[in-house]
Amino acid sequence: MRKIRIFEHISLDGVIEHDGDYTYGAWTTAYRSPAGAEMLFQTYGSDFDLLLGRHTYDIFSSFWPNAGDFPMANAINAATKYVATHRPDSLIWGPVKNLGNNIEVAIHALKSTDGPDLIVVGSSALTSLLLEQGLVDEVVLITYPVLLGHGKRLLSDKVNAQKLAFIDSKATPTGVFINSYKYIGLLKK
Repeated sequence: MRKIRIFEHISLDGVIEHDGDYTYGAWTTAYRSPAGAEMLFQTYGSDFDLLLGRHTYDIFSSFWPNAGDFPMANAINAATKYVATHRPDSLIWGPVKNLGNNIEVAIHALKSTDGPDLIVVGSSALTSLLLEQGLVDEVVLITYPVLLGHGKRLLSDKVNAQKLAFIDSKATPTGVFINSYKYIGLLKK
C-alpha cells in the first residue's frame, strides 16, 4: 500500500500562496539555499510519484522539464504524475495519468497499489479532500519565517479538525523549518 504525503510551503501565518498581490509573489526565494534544497530532497526521498491538482500540474509542467539536470528535477520529471483534471487530453508532461471522473474512488484504488509514495505539492483543494477522506499518511510543512497577512490558506474552512503527531523537524541555514507530522485522524471533541 502506498503512502500519501502532503508537502506544503507555508508562511508562519498559514498562507501558502500570496494571491491577488504579487508584490510578495516570490516570498520563498530569499530563503532558498543549497543545504535547504538538499534537506527537502532527502525528506521527499529519491523515489516517489506525484498526486496533483490540475493547476499545480500546469505550473510544474511549465517549470520542471526545463529546470536542468539535478537530483530534485530528475526525480520530479521521472515521477508518474496522477492528475485530478477535467481536461485529460491536454496532459502532455509525463509520465502522466488522469484520475478520471471519480477522484475519490481513483485515489482509494491508487493508494491500495504497490509503488512509491504519492507526494502532493500545492493542490490545496486536493489536500482538503484527502484529509476529509482520511487518506493522508503524513503532512510535511515547509515553514518560512514570514508573515504574509492574506492569501490562500492550506485548507478550506470545510475541513474538519484533524489530529497529527510530530515526527521530525529540520532547520535550514536560512531559518526555514521542515516539519513532518503523522496523520492520526479526526480530532475528538
